[in-house]
Amino acid sequence: MPAGGSMIEDTTRELPLRTPPQALVDGRWTALGGATFAVTDPFDGAELVRITDAGPADADAAMEGAWEGFLAWRSTPARERATVLRRAHDLLLVRQEELATLIATEMGKALPDARGEVAYAAGFLLEYAERAPRIEGRHALHERTGARILTQQDPVGPCVLVTPWNFPLAMGARKIAPALAVGCSVVVKPPQQTPLTMLALAGILLEAGVHPKAVSVVPTTDSRATTSALIAHPRTAKLSFTGSTPVGRDLARQGGEALLRMSMELGGNAPFLVFEDADLDAALEAARIAKFRNGGQACTSANRFLVHEAVAPAFVDGLVRIADAFVLGRGTDPATTLGPMIDDRAVGKVRELVGDAVARGATVRAGGDGRASGRLYPATVLTDVPAGARILREEVFGPVAPVVTFGSEAEAVRMANDTEYGLVAYAFTRDAARADRLSRVLDVGMVGLNTGLVSNPAAPFGGVKASGFGREGGPEGLEEYLQTRYVASPAPGA
Repeated sequence: MPAGGSMIEDTTRELPLRTPPQALVDGRWTALGGATFAVTDPFDGAELVRITDAGPADADAAMEGAWEGFLAWRSTPARERATVLRRAHDLLLVRQEELATLIATEMGKALPDARGEVAYAAGFLLEYAERAPRIEGRHALHERTGARILTQQDPVGPCVLVTPWNFPLAMGARKIAPALAVGCSVVVKPPQQTPLTMLALAGILLEAGVHPKAVSVVPTTDSRATTSALIAHPRTAKLSFTGSTPVGRDLARQGGEALLRMSMELGGNAPFLVFEDADLDAALEAARIAKFRNGGQACTSANRFLVHEAVAPAFVDGLVRIADAFVLGRGTDPATTLGPMIDDRAVGKVRELVGDAVARGATVRAGGDGRASGRLYPATVLTDVPAGARILREEVFGPVAPVVTFGSEAEAVRMANDTEYGLVAYAFTRDAARADRLSRVLDVGMVGLNTGLVSNPAAPFGGVKASGFGREGGPEGLEEYLQTRYVASPAPGA
């Protein structure tokens, strides 16, 4: 971490990284007004450490510092920005185990998932390190006069980035990397549940050579008011948010009032379609990833399993075996393969949705409330789920797989599209023509054909309908932080 930053000294449990407990504002680790809040272990609620609690009054300092950082960072040669991002990528991989342990400690996910998240986050730093020097405009001539048309791509300015708790490192890296690559500065508002990982990432970025005022982090318990103050600040040029659809709608209204550039990655209700000709072994392995990775606490998590009636019994049997094999426990325990849910509210939502489905006639084939304990909710499989069950319409955000059968492709597509969300869909078939049809008619921003994992730093991530707008990842993610400037000049000799 940067020299001069106060390190954590008093914790109830040894943390894997020496993370400054202050906010990072205007290029300095600072305690702001002195207020603090506790970061807790989701496994048992034990206090890990107390850190600075920023508030709306701190938004001005953060954004004014970000403006100074923007003026300096955008003037930094693109190759130098690329080198800094590459250096940060290397540091993440060198510290993969410490970062994974930190994620598992404050978020609760099992260590294998946490290690995967660190590698995924590093991928964004590498992706945009390689793209930073290759931001280009175009040159053309007017078709009649010969006048020159020149365009150039400029960074939009200081960006407010609001990140989620479920992937505290990867979602931060996915937003920060393209912003820094093009020359923007960023102010990150991390979630109250998992601020330590973002503070660690900020420290790594500074160590890698990012301009000290180009990255700020403002942890807060007053998320609504603090985010609103950041959005309303006249220096703010862009807002990027990952989180629930209701919160996204509220922030989009505020961002629209301020006429900000915006990207919103919101909720999902992903269908997982298994056709009669599917490779069931491949579909089951993909289901394990798409449903139970991160305990189902992911917007891309398969929320509804739509299975052809001819293969449903075999698929359900395999899914039950997968669910029963998970080992519940503290995220940092090497034996754990399914960690705790993030908090009591999350557990309550899962219990409510499972209870509603069972009350309507669904059958619990694996897991269920009877095996739940505290914030540990078992991998659960439900069959005979009726059409009216809430779990088929609401995002469960937990390790529960409801299975519904269908008899025809048309019925499967109708069921898959019968939702306000449109983030991702998964489909398993050996029929190439059917796969092509599905890729065109499923009303989502991303389709996983015979795969349970669509996330890739080189690919555009995002949805349609109530799942939001804008894209993160690949060249499309870079464009979200760029604006086009047109320069006109007369024809030579005119």
